[in-house]
Amino acid sequence: EVVQVTFDPQVIEFAAVLEHFWKLHDPTTLNQQGYDVGTQYRSAIFYHSPEQLAIAEKSKKAKDEKGVFSGPIVTEITKAVTFYAAEDYHQDYYRNNKDARYCRMIINPKLKKLGLDE
Repeated sequence: EVVQVTFDPQVIEFAAVLEHFWKLHDPTTLNQQGYDVGTQYRSAIFYHSPEQLAIAEKSKKAKDEKGVFSGPIVTEITKAVTFYAAEDYHQDYYRNNKDARYCRMIINPKLKKLGLDE
């Protein structure tokens, strides 16, 4: 499962986008996020340019060297290919299902961590 982030580098730099990426998931678990297991749950950064590749590699290396996480980072850094949007029932999932157990237990703490909780 992937999120495509569109951003204006004049407003926010790619490195800053990556800082949010590192905060919002566990990049040390191979093919798993929480209770969800499988290659579709792997940690990955998809870059669109050589510059983004260099920034992503530098960011990953810095996090690993600082020991920010409990283990080594297993995040893949891969060239972006065609992005396919998920089915409609996956779109705006949190907005449409705020009371669902998954949203309360998984998404709400992540939003709080970013100061985006309501």
